[in-house]
Amino acid sequence: MELDHLAVAGESLEAAKAHVEEALGVPLQMGGQHAMFGTHNYLLGLADGLYLEAIAINPDATPQRSPCWFDLDRFSGAPRISNWICRCTDLAQELAELPNGVGAPVALTRGSLRWDMAVPDDGILPYDNMFPALIEWHSPHPASNLTQQGCQLKRLTISHPKADQLQTQLPLGDDRVAYERGEAGFEATFDTPHGERILE
Repeated sequence: MELDHLAVAGESLEAAKAHVEEALGVPLQMGGQHAMFGTHNYLLGLADGLYLEAIAINPDATPQRSPCWFDLDRFSGAPRISNWICRCTDLAQELAELPNGVGAPVALTRGSLRWDMAVPDDGILPYDNMFPALIEWHSPHPASNLTQQGCQLKRLTISHPKADQLQTQLPLGDDRVAYERGEAGFEATFDTPHGERILE
């Protein structure tokens, strides 16, 4: 299991995009539509093969499946980091070894991209959505085709009242990821062309 990307949700896609661009001081590029869940996104290529997506429900789309992934049906308030996503080479095997509630594989496509994502039946990931969504790519990774804007993730802090328990359930050895006991939420620190910036 490896860190793959971060998702920043908003009540609208423009709100999510503006939140990231204001925080990091760099432009995002157009992503596309996710027909299965009726969402759309903008993207930001990061160093080290990572990326970030600003995502929201598309009010003009009719989803093929509900509830929505990333718990977007219930999202409200200011744009913020809503999820982190980890990739694996055998999604079914990972799910067999993880707690219940992480989800079942759903086959997804967007343009030339193909992947399976573990999506819970109710759209809500364990630990108040602080557990990572799991992804297995079946096409070249999208980060390789994204324009680099000079941003690198330095630290992702995951806060939750049961942070210690969450950490012990994740086979993830990544020094950039830290766990803190507290109210559920994310904070990401980036190196950018404008110096160190924080995105929440």
